[in-house]
Amino acid sequence: MEFDGIFRPVVATETAYPDGHVVAPHHHRRSQLLYGSTGVVVVITPEIAWVMPPQRAIWIPAGTVHEVQMLGDVSKLNLYIEPDAIEGMPDCCQVLGVSHLMRDLLAEAVTLPANYDLGGRAAALMALILHEVPRLPVLPLSLPLPRDEALATRCRTFLLHPSAHDTIDRWSRSLSVSRRTFTRWFRQQTGLSFVEWRQQACLLAALPRLAADHPVTTIALDLGYDNPAAFTAMFKRVLGSAPTVYINDLDPKDADYRDGTLRIRPRAIRPHALKQPTIETT
Repeated sequence: MEFDGIFRPVVATETAYPDGHVVAPHHHRRSQLLYGSTGVVVVITPEIAWVMPPQRAIWIPAGTVHEVQMLGDVSKLNLYIEPDAIEGMPDCCQVLGVSHLMRDLLAEAVTLPANYDLGGRAAALMALILHEVPRLPVLPLSLPLPRDEALATRCRTFLLHPSAHDTIDRWSRSLSVSRRTFTRWFRQQTGLSFVEWRQQACLLAALPRLAADHPVTTIALDLGYDNPAAFTAMFKRVLGSAPTVYINDLDPKDADYRDGTLRIRPRAIRPHALKQPTIETT
């Protein structure tokens, strides 16, 4: 999807995917801003995985090879941006918060023809989008994956059943290395300490379940926290608000967002019971 023959700095599209759909690894000539109004989107590059809750966006720079997985029914809006049309954006993927203004701009952008008039209202709207995208706040919703295959396999196994009580000693024994070697090796491979990585993995595992209205107590205990208060404290420390407050802010029926443009409540999400993936290549 490179929009050959469309000479516009920004092109907007709208797509919907069912639960469990997978877009196989691919890349775009243009940079992409992917916004999901429903469902949870997981974007995976060879080095890092990102989890994007509903009502957030992810920035994917031009040329970045990435796979996209859908948890729950996903409705998404895409902006494909010429690399030289926008300034101040990073050369790596990032999950971004989305303002009410930006939601309105995205909803309007997808109604415009791809070959919009460069001298009219549509061009002015797209120009405003290019000013607003660099202003979107970055959210700490990424998880680095090791390059070493043995360690990467151990990390992926952990992600299937994350636990806040898993230990360095258990991992080092399973990989047949000393505790000291493991801690140094893990930081070299991921840029994080084991404890920091474990916490981030538990946080990202919790987000799809919170979006699916699972009780905070159940999620906290399933992740190995001693009580909901310990989980809530971790969540608030990383994302700035308690789980219920954070997820309530995802609801498009929020009192500050009543114009009806994107009034779609997130669908049920089953992060640990995905259907057989549907593979798509682009």
